[in-house]
Amino acid sequence: MQEQQTCQHIRDIKEVQIGQDGVCEECIKNGGDWVHLRTCQTCGETLCCDQSPNKHMTRHHHATGHPVVASAEPGDRWLWCYPDKLFVEY
Repeated sequence: MQEQQTCQHIRDIKEVQIGQDGVCEECIKNGGDWVHLRTCQTCGETLCCDQSPNKHMTRHHHATGHPVVASAEPGDRWLWCYPDKLFVEY
């Protein structure tokens, strides 16, 4: 990762996980739509972003406490830490 402001949650990540399915399973179950996908860096689950109607990744964070997500969009290389409200490109 590049040198920039970071937090312990992000420093603890040794290898960025990116979901390969290209779908939000929660939206599929409920017949919903998504805009972009995010992958949880604790458990590897890929869910929809806050621009999506159901905001499944933020719900996942609140339910589990898992702190960091990565964009699962092709070409995006960034992490977001929910507790520290920190965006980091890698």
